[in-house]
Amino acid sequence: MEEDTDFRIRFSSLCFITDHVGFHGTIKSSPSDFVVTEIDEQGQLVNKATNELIGKVLPEPNNFAKKTKVDFQSLSFKEESNQEVSTVTGCSDNQNHQSGSEKEDNDGTSKGKEEQVDVLGNLLDEKTNELLNHFACDIKEKWNSKTELIGSSPEFSLGRILDKNQRAILHSAVRQKFPFLITVGKNSEIVVKPNLEYKELCHLVSEEEAFDFFKYLDAKKENSKFTFKPDTNKDHRKAVHHFVNKKFGNLVETKSFPELNYDAGNPNVVITVRFREKTHKHRKRSLFECRDQKVIYTAFTLRKENLEMFEALGFLAIKLGVIPSDFSYAGLKDKKAITYQAMVVRKVTPERLKNIEKEIEKKRMNVFNIRSVDDSLRLGQLKGNHFDIIIRNLRNQINDSANLRERILEAIENVKNKGFVNYYGPQRFGMGRKVHTDQIGLALLKSEMVEAVKLFLTPEDLDDPVNKAKKYFLQTEDAKGTLSMMPEFKVRERALLESLHRFGMTEEGCIQAWFSFPHSMRIFYVHAYSSKIWNEAVSYRLATYGSRVVEGDLVCLDEDVDDEHFPNSRVHLVTEEEESANTYAIHRVVLPVLGYNIQYPRNKVGQWYQEVLSKDGLQTSFPSNNWSKKIQLLQ
Repeated sequence: MEEDTDFRIRFSSLCFITDHVGFHGTIKSSPSDFVVTEIDEQGQLVNKATNELIGKVLPEPNNFAKKTKVDFQSLSFKEESNQEVSTVTGCSDNQNHQSGSEKEDNDGTSKGKEEQVDVLGNLLDEKTNELLNHFACDIKEKWNSKTELIGSSPEFSLGRILDKNQRAILHSAVRQKFPFLITVGKNSEIVVKPNLEYKELCHLVSEEEAFDFFKYLDAKKENSKFTFKPDTNKDHRKAVHHFVNKKFGNLVETKSFPELNYDAGNPNVVITVRFREKTHKHRKRSLFECRDQKVIYTAFTLRKENLEMFEALGFLAIKLGVIPSDFSYAGLKDKKAITYQAMVVRKVTPERLKNIEKEIEKKRMNVFNIRSVDDSLRLGQLKGNHFDIIIRNLRNQINDSANLRERILEAIENVKNKGFVNYYGPQRFGMGRKVHTDQIGLALLKSEMVEAVKLFLTPEDLDDPVNKAKKYFLQTEDAKGTLSMMPEFKVRERALLESLHRFGMTEEGCIQAWFSFPHSMRIFYVHAYSSKIWNEAVSYRLATYGSRVVEGDLVCLDEDVDDEHFPNSRVHLVTEEEESANTYAIHRVVLPVLGYNIQYPRNKVGQWYQEVLSKDGLQTSFPSNNWSKKIQLLQ
């Protein structure tokens, strides 16, 4: 099957697991030839659903460890405003630190720490607890050895916890045990990351003081104070003042005072920190107010035709008076197609959404199944997609004289009986001929932000307004001038250019520019690179070992599971005895999707991963989904 003439060139390395002759055909001759309908978590087609609540009706997980995720927000940049961030203030090696404001509560504090540590054992399954400790130790060892974390900041997911109180307890428990980490909550999931501010403070003061300071911040006790150790060095005190005010100046204020009983000839001075009275009180009021003010969420099904996802979101955002990041969805959909997908928009009532139905029809969009819900959607919150595909221009392979109808029926039966290699398709990598999305993803993973911007704005060899604008930008780096040339419907390009005009074409400016994109788009490029490596790994695996399951392969323990991806806990390493006994079939073999703390095959395929990533300037562990993916799916 071919979508354009470039398809075969770009995917010439793909392998097949059968020797069927096959046939030729063309898909996507027109958008109506390719209809994609999302299947929600209840197994319903979203264009048929009526009143199912999205985001609220979720099965309770058996444990909290599901998967780690790639979050492009973790590239040591500032977090998005819709995340709840908790600063971790515990210690992994059970140091008995005491903050200046809490020394009188020594016994109670020690007891509290023991209880918090026990909480981790109670809330997390044994495997997740072990992985969390491994993640924390790995971060601490790198810091202690002065080794910089390469690429984007690593992270570890504790999974989705639906109960709000349990999430709060888990945040606190992690903070107590690991002061050098932070916990981030988003859509009921808790993700653990290195606390770079803790590391930075440890360059200025002792780790004991850093521990106590972050514990003080976390306690948020009104009218309390924190005092650093006495310091005679004025320049050093100035650096500490600057750090605290730069990072936490909206919450606390600092002052220097002579230490009591000091020597007048060489006085020691101490820095005292206290919460800003007005800010702290206002913050407490706003928290209570936020509890009373319920956020409005409206769910709907979006139908779009021959329209890019982000262009559709940009148009809807303008009409509704919100921003694109107020929309959430379970997955991206093709442009050259008719697609149906579930969506949720924040801060918009169902009535307001219904009022724009007629206006958006002009942009080949429709909205229906409009109703109020309690939460947003998250990526991956779907069971799958249903495809209605029309294949045109059917013809035999060269030198194949068989009846075409019979050949097609053979191919269908072949797939039913033997399965197929579950490659990521061309839509994952874009249809551009000069730059593919995986190249941008690699630049992002290597923190080459200027390069990522240039790749994104690289023109194709077409004489149209969009590519003329891109060509002008690469020649001049004039963001303002390029913006005046870029058509209005190119929402992503214009958002990027507006940020570049504001912040400049510097490394920091390009970082800010990438944050003009929704999180789902930023992560899409990283996923594209990971998908490309997976495709190539499958081809290498089949070329090297064929359909045999060999020692060192990874297999899925759950043979009948429907999920496409599997966490490490459900993956088994094939032994020499199992290879000899033909214990497993090829459809049980999985290959890892790149990520942090994942398991790789222990054979030539594992070596291949290391060599390819090293050639691309990456390590075999970097933040991504802690998953493996099946080589093939059967009927």
